[in-house]
Amino acid sequence: MTQSHTIIIGAGIVGAATAIWLARAGHQVTLIDKGEPGMGASYGNGCILAACSMVPVTAPGLITKGPKYLVDPNFPLFLRWGYTPKLLPWLIRYLSNANDSDTRRIAQGLTHIVGDSLEQHQALTAGTEAAKWVQESEYNIAYADRAAFEADAYTWELRREAGFVPELIEGAAVQEKEPILAKTVKLLAVNKNHGFIHNPGHYVQDLVKLLKQLGGQFVQAEVKDFDLSGGRISAVETTQGRFDCDQAVLATGVWSKPLMQKLGLNVPLEAERGYHILFKDPSQTPNNPLMLTSGKFVATSMDQGLRCAGVVEFGGLQDTPSKAPLKLMRKKVREVFPNMTASSEEEWLGFRPAPSDSLPLIGEVGSSGVYAAFGHHHIGLTGGPKTGRMVADMICGQRNNIDMKPYEPKRFA
Repeated sequence: MTQSHTIIIGAGIVGAATAIWLARAGHQVTLIDKGEPGMGASYGNGCILAACSMVPVTAPGLITKGPKYLVDPNFPLFLRWGYTPKLLPWLIRYLSNANDSDTRRIAQGLTHIVGDSLEQHQALTAGTEAAKWVQESEYNIAYADRAAFEADAYTWELRREAGFVPELIEGAAVQEKEPILAKTVKLLAVNKNHGFIHNPGHYVQDLVKLLKQLGGQFVQAEVKDFDLSGGRISAVETTQGRFDCDQAVLATGVWSKPLMQKLGLNVPLEAERGYHILFKDPSQTPNNPLMLTSGKFVATSMDQGLRCAGVVEFGGLQDTPSKAPLKLMRKKVREVFPNMTASSEEEWLGFRPAPSDSLPLIGEVGSSGVYAAFGHHHIGLTGGPKTGRMVADMICGQRNNIDMKPYEPKRFA
């Protein structure tokens, strides 16, 4: 029997996980990326396996609140105004989901992708060198006070329905649990059974090493086109030549959009510009990963230092960082970690793939033999292994118990 050959385009967490699950199932696998493995969005995330992060940004009320956020210099939402005309069609579709029924539908779809994140990462890496990067932990969400927590009641209602019920810690007990926090933080919502990755870039690189040990290969090249001359994919054309295949998987994040256009689909996908600041040799670090609601960023102690990641900016794929998001993040870090110092700081800008309905595209594109596995917005690291397993199961003809309709790649056609 001829061994099936799958080409996976994109060597981030989703592509690497898909490749490993397929290689374990006996497939010949070639992983292709124009850059080094794990050095895109998978590198610069907040490191957290945020299983409870299944509520989309487009919650009810965003339509009325959004314009106020954009003009508030203390709110972590930014827009490069010159990009507005290009962004507007996507933004209209995005905001159309800011209602109760769509928010609940999206949250249910995201729960299937992220709800068992820690277990999925552990299953992917069990018995391998990559397992050392996966750490079980709490994921704690910090609020100024009880009133601020209660203002998030809608989000917590959806989380409770998904099985995430926090333990609340208030008053001086907050600083007893997390001494790094300012006394202005008076409530912690403690979420058990979460986790984080000590170094996401090195984690993905170790996953690619594991793929090679399983018989797969990695090729550094840029994919330019598909050969669909027979109505189904038979090869991909790259800057390093032609690679024949039986299936292909698109896992290139925001850069998947132009490749989907070659399949006749114009996906409403925008680049959400995300930032992080790495504080090296910090004098203090949190005991568990934190979400700081006052600045909408996460703080994680990783092997390189303290990484603070977050902020939302829309402005396309220009690789020049804006000053305002980084300035605001530094301000918020000083407010919540007033006694923390560092020997140096390192800035990063990356691009989150944001579909207009906040749900990833997962599954075969028609009967083309090309499978989508992209569009994870804020949950790429969290949901990567689960997505990889789902795509591998589909290619192998294995059934799962998840309704795949919410992730249908042709749903925008």
